[in-house]
Amino acid sequence: MADTRAADGAAAEESGLRRSLGFRDLVVYGLLFIAPMAPVGVYGTLDARSHGAVALVYVVATVAMAFTAFSYAQMVRVVPRAGSVFAYARAGLGEGAGFVAGWMAMLDYLLIPAVAYLFSGIAMNALVPEVSRWVWTAVAVLVTTLLNLWGVRAAARVGFLVLAMEIVVLLVLVVSAVVVLADDGARRGWLSPLSGDGSQGAFALSAVVGAVSIAVLSYLGFDAIVSFAEEVTGGSEKVARAVLFCLALAGVLFVAQTYLVALLEPLSSAELAADPALQGSAFYDAVDASVGTWLHDLVAASKAIGAAFAALAGQAAAARLLFAMSRDRRLPRMLSRTDSGVPRAALLCAAAVTLAAAVWAARRDDGMDHLVSVVDVGALTAFTLLHASVVGWFAVRRLGGPVVWWRHVLVPVLGAAITVAVIVEASGTAQSVGAVWLAVGFAVLAAQRGRTKTQGPAGTDGTSGTDGASGK
Repeated sequence: MADTRAADGAAAEESGLRRSLGFRDLVVYGLLFIAPMAPVGVYGTLDARSHGAVALVYVVATVAMAFTAFSYAQMVRVVPRAGSVFAYARAGLGEGAGFVAGWMAMLDYLLIPAVAYLFSGIAMNALVPEVSRWVWTAVAVLVTTLLNLWGVRAAARVGFLVLAMEIVVLLVLVVSAVVVLADDGARRGWLSPLSGDGSQGAFALSAVVGAVSIAVLSYLGFDAIVSFAEEVTGGSEKVARAVLFCLALAGVLFVAQTYLVALLEPLSSAELAADPALQGSAFYDAVDASVGTWLHDLVAASKAIGAAFAALAGQAAAARLLFAMSRDRRLPRMLSRTDSGVPRAALLCAAAVTLAAAVWAARRDDGMDHLVSVVDVGALTAFTLLHASVVGWFAVRRLGGPVVWWRHVLVPVLGAAITVAVIVEASGTAQSVGAVWLAVGFAVLAAQRGRTKTQGPAGTDGTSGTDGASGK
C-alpha cells in the first residue's frame, strides 16, 4: 500500500499538477458543488411524497449516501489519484471497468455544472428580465471558467467567499424561522417533519423511501473532492476526512432547514400533493408567508450566485476527470497537458461542453427537465462501480492487507444496493439516455483495445496500464 501511494505521488508530480489545497479548500469545493441550500428546489416535492416527513427523508438520505462517502474514503487512501471513480474502478476492477466508470461519470461531471449554470441564468433573468437567460448563463460560464483557469487555489479562495455568503443567508433563515416559531408557534406538529403531518393518513415508510430516491440527488457533488487528490497537501487521508465531513455537514444543513420550513409551511402535504404546480415554489412560499418577502428575495439571490459557483466546482472536477482519463490514454492526449499546474486544455474542453449544453437548455422551455433527467443515472452508475471497486481491491485482490469484512464487503455491498435501487426508481428517460451513453462507451472501449495492444498499455509511466494503479 505504501508503494502504491509513493508511486501515485510521483505520478502526480510528473503530471504537472500542484499540491496547494488544504482541508478547508476541499470542503469548500465539496459544499459549493452540493450547495448548502440544495433542498430549496425539491422541498415541495419531497414534502408531498413523504406525507410531510421531509426532514426524515434527509436523515435517511444522509445515511444512504454515507455508504458511498465511506467507499470513496476507502479508495482515495489507497489510490490517491485525480480521476475519482475512474481511477478507483481501474485499480479495483481493471482497465475496462475503469473506463466505463469514468465514461458514466462524465454524464454527471459535465452536465451537472450545466444545470447549475442554467439555474443561475434563470434566476438572474428573473432579476433583470431585459437580458435573456441564455446570455446570463453564458456569462456565468465565462466568469467561472476564468477563475478556474486562474488556478485551483485562487478559485478555492473566491469560492470560500461565496460559500460563506450562502452559509450566512442560511443562518439568517434559521434564526428568522426560530424567532417566528417562538412568537407564533408551528403551523404543523413539532414532530411532523420527522413523522409526517397526518394529512395523507398514517406514517408510511414506503412514502419516505420513495422520496429518498429524489433527495439523494441533492448530495451529488460531494464526490468532487476526491478529484483533487493530486493537488492536496498532507496526503490522501486529508481527502478522505474531507469527504466524510462534507457529507455530514451537508446532511445537518439539509435536515435543519427542511425541518424548520416544514413547521412554517402553511399548506399540508396533501394539499401540495394535490397541486404539483405549488411544489416547486413551496420553500419560498413558506418563507414568504411566515417571515417576509425580504427573506424570500435574499434566499433567491443567494441561490442565483451559489448556483454559478456550484458549477465552478463541478467544472473543475470535470476537468480533473478528463485530465486523468487522457493521461491514461482513454481520451485524446492533449487533455492531459498542464500549464503552471492547471489542466487548461481539460478545463476549456469541460467549459465548452457545459456551455453548449447550458445555452441550448436555456433557449428551451423544457431545457432544465432534459438536463436533469440525464445526469443522475451516470453518477449513480459510477457510484455502483465505486462500491464494486472496494470489494475488488480489498476482498478479491487483497491488496489492502487483511480483509475487514464489514468495511470491505458489507458496507460497499449495501451501498451498491442503494444506488441500484435509486437507478431503478429513476425516470424512463434517464434510464434510456444512460443506457445509450453506456452502449456508446462500450463501443469506444472496444475500439481502443486494438490500439492498446499495439501501442502498449495505458499507464502513465510507460509501465503496464494494469500495473499502475490497479496493481496487476
